[in-house]
Order: sequence, then C-alpha cells, then structure tokens
Amino acid sequence: MVSTKGGEKVRTMLESLREIVGERVTSSPAERCCYSADASQVQGRPDFVVRPANTGEVSRILSLCHERDVPVVARGAGSGLAGGASPVAGGVALDMSGMDHIIQIDLENLQVIVEPGVVAEKLNRALEPHGFFFPPDPGSSGFCTIGGMISYNSSGMRSVKYGTTRNYVLDLEIVLADGRVIHTGSRNLKSAAGYDLTRLFVGAEGTLGIITRAGLKVVPLPKERRLVIASFESAEVAGQAVIAVFSQGIIPSACEILDRTTLKVLRIIDPDLVLPDDGDLILFEVDGSRATTAEAAKQIDDICRPMAVTIRHAHGQEMEPIWAARRLVGAAISRLDPGKTRIYMGEDVGVPIKQIPALIKRVQQITAGLGVPAMKYGHIGDGNLHVALFIDVNDPDQWDRLRTAADRIHRAALSLGGTVSSEHGIGLARAEYMAEQVGEESLNVMRAIKKALDPRGILNPGKMGL
Repeated sequence: MVSTKGGEKVRTMLESLREIVGERVTSSPAERCCYSADASQVQGRPDFVVRPANTGEVSRILSLCHERDVPVVARGAGSGLAGGASPVAGGVALDMSGMDHIIQIDLENLQVIVEPGVVAEKLNRALEPHGFFFPPDPGSSGFCTIGGMISYNSSGMRSVKYGTTRNYVLDLEIVLADGRVIHTGSRNLKSAAGYDLTRLFVGAEGTLGIITRAGLKVVPLPKERRLVIASFESAEVAGQAVIAVFSQGIIPSACEILDRTTLKVLRIIDPDLVLPDDGDLILFEVDGSRATTAEAAKQIDDICRPMAVTIRHAHGQEMEPIWAARRLVGAAISRLDPGKTRIYMGEDVGVPIKQIPALIKRVQQITAGLGVPAMKYGHIGDGNLHVALFIDVNDPDQWDRLRTAADRIHRAALSLGGTVSSEHGIGLARAEYMAEQVGEESLNVMRAIKKALDPRGILNPGKMGL
C-alpha cells in the first residue's frame, strides 16, 4: 500500500479529493486529530477527513483511493468501543454522518429506507407516531448511527426477544473498494435467491465495502410493557434465576443484570430512583398485550421468588426513570470514584445462557485477584455481560493489571464456549482473539472473502485479524 505521507503526494491527493467534494475535505492537523480514535484505546491519525454527501461521491472517492492505494476508514458517530473507526493506517477518514436522511417510511411494506448517518433514536422518533419501531436498542442509541449499527451488528437491551441489527436489514446499497455500487438484497421481507450478501456485509466493520443506504424492517410497538425487579444475594444466584426463567419458555423483551456496584452508580445518577438497597438485580421486562404481559410478569415472579431477596413490579411511567438511568451507567461510573476512569477493555464478553453463572464467578475471581475495581451489568438474557473496569490512568501498575484482567476475561469467555464480543465488534482491540474464537481455517475463509472484494486491502486495514 502506497503511503500518503510526503508533501507532494498529500497535496495531489487533497486536490483530487476537492474535485469530488469541494470544501468538504480537510488535512488540517486539528481536524485529523478529532478523527484519530473512537471510544476505545486504539488510535491512528488519518491524512484526510472527507465528508461525502451522496453515493456518487463515495463511489468516486473509493475509486480514487483504490487507484492510488490509499486506505479508507468509514466513520459514523465515533462511538465504537473496539477501534473499528480508528484509522491506524492513515489515509482517508470517511465521515458518513452527513448522509443522514430518512428517505422513505414505507409501513405498508413494514420497512424504511435510510442513509447510514441517521441516528437510531431519530429513526425511532420518526416511527413512533405511526405505532412502529426499529427494535435494536444500544445504550448509545441517542447518538450512534444506523451505518455503524449495521457494520457492527449492534444490539442492546431488547435483543433477547427482538434480535440484533442483522435481523432487520433487508437490503444494503454498498460501494465496493474499487468504487462499484451494488445492492445486496431487495424490498422483499424474505428471499431465497442466491448468496445472502446482505448478511455478509452486516458485521463486516467496513472491511468489505461502504454502506450508503439501507432498507430496514420495522415492527409494531407493543401495546403494554411491564417490569419485574428482582434482587438476589449474589450475581451468581441472579444468573441462575435467569436460566430458570428461560428454561420455562418465557422470553422477556429485556433482561438486564445490575450488580451492587452498578446500583451505587444508579443511585448517584438519580437519588430518587426506587431500587432495592442491597443485592444484585435483574430487570425482567415483558411486553405485548395487557393480558399477556400480566401473565408473563406473574410467571417470572413465581419462578424467581424462591431464589430472590425482594421482588416488585413496575409499569407505565414508573419504568422510565429506571431505564433512563440504566442507559447512563457505562458513562457514569466515574461518579463512583472521581479519581478513576473507566477503560473499555474486556467489556463485551458473552457466553451461552447456561454458562452465565460460571462467567460471573470467573470475572469476580479475576478482578478480585488483580485488585481491579469492576462493575458488572449487561444483557444477561442473551448471555452478554459488560464488565466495567476502572483505574487511575496515571498509575502504570494499574494499567498493567487492567490489561491482564481484560485478557483473562476474554479467555474465560472463550473457555466457556463464548465470544470476546457480543455486540461491540472486534476492530483492532480484540483482533488477537479471532483465530482462537472462530478457528484458523474459518479466519482464512474470511481473509479470502476480504481479498476477493478488496484486493488492495484499502478498506479499514488492520482490523478483525484479517
């Protein structure tokens, strides 16, 4: 790959990019710095920041970069936690946030057509008056973009019932590495025509092509929601309660674990929040009709009561402050100890549901043994545990212990048949675990696909262990 370093090459490339997008390109050191990282610890510095306005411009940009062997990294809101949007090889940071139009709301066909820069919450605000929603529900939905959600197969609190982003993508308009434009699917709700190219690009982290438009399936809003709040003497017992609920065939719309440390943070965020004073908490949300939600809530209560310390129910407006506080937990952990900062490492592991208690126990042993403070929360209903590790960032020894803890947490999940990432992606932060998780031969198949679609390796190079 030819580097863009060097005055003459930079000037020539900058002039060529300006011919495509005008003043929506910059090589300013200050702006390049702003695009050097996402929310992870992975950093790189692009040579250019380009803000395309339409598919035609993206096509011309990629054609140019392909011709000159210049790396291209697509970026939405920069909220990723694995270094996926960090331009570690330099080149072009392609800011897709300006392509943010909801092109069509087609509820007769249960779908919408959107550009990749549309923010998830904005889409759901547009759908709500019509009685529909786009179910994937990441904690960052107030600012993350649809393009990023597709690229990392994002999910969130309601994926246990509604599934992840890939379950809602019907069609993608993709610009390939050489500038060609393809559509991967159709507007049909189902199709059996050939390879499933749509699924290939979902979760590809921008390594195979750039998303410029998406057709998404939407579903009706539930009529009723109820919340069962159950506290347990330990996180392990809480995990056993979740297994018991699922083994009876009850599928909540959300199923979240909040450990003791998390509850302390929640009370700091909102001192008026009505939650149990002690124990580790499970939030079981059920939705549907009034009759079905009432019955499901009663069943969950009956199953959990023999194991629980306390149980109470909430519905309607009572639920909103709890879920609002839950969304802020990840960012608010520093409120617990202002001298420490949360570091996003070892924070997105997942295991088969029956292994949840074992994973919780292993995480507790790892963090306690290394003396690294940890907060455990997450989407326990689908086996996804978020481990928030926080340290004094000015202490090198604490950094060393944190890195060791994160590595051991990843390997603990793998040893239990799990994954190093349930929803935040691989990027560069977790690339070293790819061969162990998927197997070397499977990884080689991925590399072959990458080579076929991006023979010069310009799309998000260095990521996913490819």
